[in-house]
Amino acid sequence: MKRIFLIAFAAASLAACQQTKSTQPGADSTAKAANTVVASPDAPVLSFENGMYNFGKITQGESVHYDFKFKNTGKTPLIITNATATCGCTIPEKPNEPIKPGAEGVIKVVFNSAGKMGMQDKIVTVTSNGNPSTSEVHLIGEVLGKK
Repeated sequence: MKRIFLIAFAAASLAACQQTKSTQPGADSTAKAANTVVASPDAPVLSFENGMYNFGKITQGESVHYDFKFKNTGKTPLIITNATATCGCTIPEKPNEPIKPGAEGVIKVVFNSAGKMGMQDKIVTVTSNGNPSTSEVHLIGEVLGKK
């Protein structure tokens, strides 16, 4: 008797879970469309000269410095609000001033390989008022053990 009750309860629970989906056609697409932000045709555009830098092979403890050069190819000033890395071993430095249309700028990145070994792919995420609002650049290479 307990088994029958338990099986009936499990079946009712599974049936209830299946009924939570919306039965209105287009309900999901309407919700997605409401959350989509269309960028202005005059929005600034962040265009990196090179989105990836391969530093090759370095010895553990060495630091890598690289400047990711970019250009504002949009029609309004580009304001970089944030530049963050995937871990504390990589430190990006963003420009503080707006970048005028057609002007160039630099995101300076320093990777400290202390405590790291093997292949590395450090990602720096750049947030701005541009289209798209976030961009990524990669610092890749291999850290070898100390000799």
